[in-house]
Amino acid sequence: MTAAAIVEAVWRIEQPKLAARLIRTLRDVGLAEEVVQDAFVAALERWPLDGIPDNPAAWLTRVATNRALDRLRRTVMLDGKHRELAIDLAEVERERPDIEAALDEDIADDLLRLIFTACHPALPAEQRAALVLRMLGGLTTTEIARAFLVPEATVAQRIVRAKRTLRDAGIAFETPRGQERNERLGAVLEVIYLVFNEGYVASSGPDWLRVDLGNEAMRLGRVLAGLMPEQPEAIALLSLMELSASRFGARIDGAGNPILLLDQDRGRWDWSLIRRGLDGLARAMALTPTPGPYQLQAMIAACHARAVSAADTDWIAIAAYYQALALAAPSSIVEVNRAVAVGMAFGPEQGLAIADMLRDEPRLKDTHLLPTVRADLLAKLGRMDEARAEFRRAAELTGNEKEQALLLARAGLNVTQEGKCRVCRDSGQAESRMTVPENRSGAYSTYVSTGSAGRRHSQAGIT
Repeated sequence: MTAAAIVEAVWRIEQPKLAARLIRTLRDVGLAEEVVQDAFVAALERWPLDGIPDNPAAWLTRVATNRALDRLRRTVMLDGKHRELAIDLAEVERERPDIEAALDEDIADDLLRLIFTACHPALPAEQRAALVLRMLGGLTTTEIARAFLVPEATVAQRIVRAKRTLRDAGIAFETPRGQERNERLGAVLEVIYLVFNEGYVASSGPDWLRVDLGNEAMRLGRVLAGLMPEQPEAIALLSLMELSASRFGARIDGAGNPILLLDQDRGRWDWSLIRRGLDGLARAMALTPTPGPYQLQAMIAACHARAVSAADTDWIAIAAYYQALALAAPSSIVEVNRAVAVGMAFGPEQGLAIADMLRDEPRLKDTHLLPTVRADLLAKLGRMDEARAEFRRAAELTGNEKEQALLLARAGLNVTQEGKCRVCRDSGQAESRMTVPENRSGAYSTYVSTGSAGRRHSQAGIT
């Protein structure tokens, strides 16, 4: 393993801890990030020549602290804040000569502060996501831009604006307590789930999924669950992501096209992730008698994970969990998913009745999820002209190229007058199967992100 590779590996592990500690000391997110980056640049320069230090984290902490002092001392017109910070840093150097011990002390608290600060509700969702990936994920601006398929300048601007908002609003670098902590936790979970869902089904571009983003979200979820082991929803979110990610390897074919859940080779599912997800769900359930939204979604995911075959899927239980989810976190997207589950459990007529009640819902007007669901239910009822029209409308509304191709195929080729998917008919599979994959808006998924009224993401019911 080269020195550069070691630096990169250490960066992913230590960067959030170092940033969290320095933000607490400096009380300036921007300055802390700059000196952390300086420290890792120094590591790239020195470690190949001098060798890897015995304690890389302590080495980086020492260098970053020195760089922060240097920057403050070079400031010619020191205002009161900078003088105070310089004194604080100097005291840290004098009073904590054991850098290794200083690094470990209260690092969990510092990481929690960083997570809650980066996910502060004063920041728009896209700024929170960018800041979390930068400060907690250690991703570069280029990597974040590539992940979300937006220009680097856009990502850079989001990060700059987020830091400016935190600074100008005087937002304290602290972990909220009591009821505020519970309320703010929802925003943290939403950001992590947003990142995961963008990986599970990309909102735009040529790729159906982005495994790197999904894995990064799970890593952040593990950090949060480890820091808050008493929070059932934090554990449940991790369980939900692990159960969903277990199908990554089976969700696309060699050409990157979506593979429907009922067509997937379950031997390609990651059973170690499934076991971890089920264990996490059991821990979350033991912590509370009343399941929250993420726990309910994980319970739905577990129904799929436990099914030995597609025919064994307990759709009646899934429909019941969606009913509970609609009560716990009501949203139009949850209702769309409930229509799917009810259609699978009790027949397409009942599912379509629920979907039709949502046709005037403003939040669904510009998304493809409702026409996708209605199209499939209409096809199952033999109303083929209506189904084709809905598939075409859904194809016009999706931004994902793979999904668009699938919907257009359903509109023009894959639907027969008998009300079956042509692929289903040719393979002899059941008529009641789902014939469209789930998508980030919730259509034909089995669980939905209900954060912010369930406005965006879902995954894992059909692909």
